Amino acid sequence: MKYDMKALAHDFWYGKPHQERRLGDLYIDKTGLYKHREWRGFPDTMYYFYNIWLYNYAHMVMDVVRYGGLINFAKGVWRYRWVGQTYLPVLHWFDRGMEGMRGEGLKASAWHYRGMVNATIFQFQRMFSSDANLRGGKKNYRWHHNVAHNETVWGGVFYPWHGKLTNVPMEMIPYFVTCHVNSHTVLNYIDAVQSIGLPGDPCPMCQAEAGLFVLDDMPDYAPIVVTSNEACDASVATSILQDWFLDKPLFAMPQPMQFDDPLLKKHCRDEIEQCWKFVEEQTGIPFDWNSLVKCIESQNELMKFEWEKWDVAAKTNYYPVNGVAQALYRIYQSQFGDLPVWHEVDGHVRKILNKCVKKKINSFPETRHRVLAWSCAPLYYSNWCTWAYNCWGLNTVMNMDSLMFNMTIRTDSYDHCLDDMAQYHMWAPMRRMAVGGLHHIFECWKYMEEFNCDMVMMYDQLQCKGMQGVHGLFEDEFRDRNIHAIWMPHALPDSRTVSRMEIRQIINDYMTTVMHEEALDPTLLEFDDSMTW
Repeated sequence: MKYDMKALAHDFWYGKPHQERRLGDLYIDKTGLYKHREWRGFPDTMYYFYNIWLYNYAHMVMDVVRYGGLINFAKGVWRYRWVGQTYLPVLHWFDRGMEGMRGEGLKASAWHYRGMVNATIFQFQRMFSSDANLRGGKKNYRWHHNVAHNETVWGGVFYPWHGKLTNVPMEMIPYFVTCHVNSHTVLNYIDAVQSIGLPGDPCPMCQAEAGLFVLDDMPDYAPIVVTSNEACDASVATSILQDWFLDKPLFAMPQPMQFDDPLLKKHCRDEIEQCWKFVEEQTGIPFDWNSLVKCIESQNELMKFEWEKWDVAAKTNYYPVNGVAQALYRIYQSQFGDLPVWHEVDGHVRKILNKCVKKKINSFPETRHRVLAWSCAPLYYSNWCTWAYNCWGLNTVMNMDSLMFNMTIRTDSYDHCLDDMAQYHMWAPMRRMAVGGLHHIFECWKYMEEFNCDMVMMYDQLQCKGMQGVHGLFEDEFRDRNIHAIWMPHALPDSRTVSRMEIRQIINDYMTTVMHEEALDPTLLEFDDSMTW
């Protein structure tokens, strides 16, 4: 057998061309794990090993040490099952999210993942270092200086106490992050809450969040709790169950089901002020306007850079961030609120973005269709868009959840600031465009045009009564506007209702029967990953 030495040398240095990669051949059957690592070419493979794999494992240990210490971490792993199930396989999460990527796109996407990992460790270490469950019921200094709240309560509400109180969402780490890293993590929580009588038809997100308390898998790390009704009646039931199990002073800060009404915004302003009064009364620490302004202005800087990124994504082919990194980072950053790591990540990404624009580097050269992902995504398969690009050339340019907090907040006066904070609070995840009224749901067409997209990936959350109610309206609009749309059924965190394999088959069928296209990498068309993380 004769070898083309020139081609071998090219593949060694640059990696195989897209159509020759055969990424599906790397998988161990049923697990989705690799038989061996993907060869991305010498420079990118070395970058991945040193600047992603080794760098992140080293910094994960450093983050654990500086945010709470190894002993607290060890106790947390022993006490709470969701920690070991997600912390240990976290680099497999990186592998899935950046599979097949090369060059500047690989680097920019990896930095977004780094930001999310740092923020995750900060939160669970704050939980563990304050947790009365790990201290025989004793409540330390940190316990008295924390605020617990629903993950859908924007962290910016607590900016007036920055540096004096630490707000940590209750479910963001045990539920939201874990689903993405390990698709099996929350299933036992869903089963647990159903075992005490909750019907199986409410939103599985709310079921999982309540199940954490049923199984006593939530740290006791704060004296007070702030809850929300976002985004539906099922989350109200979650808050009621949480109130029963927590048995602590609790403030409910509901978000209105209607939008664009001045009276409702006034109501929302009043709710935020009442929440501030609640925190002051319960902790004895006064509201600090200067702290609020400083944090808001810092967060505004993050939003301004996000607009820069969106501008490049909309007007050029030089945007270096893939769909899953863009979506998860943006949701995490905008919902949790300002953190130093977001600014660090944005600094790295800005350099990469500027380089791509200046040198006209296209990180996704195999793009056949620019895709807008709309509605609420399957949390257990957020990396479907990486697979879709590698297999079909479907490039997910923008996600609906990324666009929900599309605003900066004024700080020139208390009245303006509170007015904008109320708007931000009302534009919570899944609220503005998922159940925020026909006008906001149909912003889909505006963003399709803005981001130059020719296809919609329409998430079809089977247990979301709000979005199920407008299914037919979208179908009519897609036909009238001659838009290609693929409906992706899923059940948010519950991977048993619709599997990843079924999702891939739906996309495969559409691309072959409707689009009459052939796969870029046929080895990715059909494989069994039913046991994968």
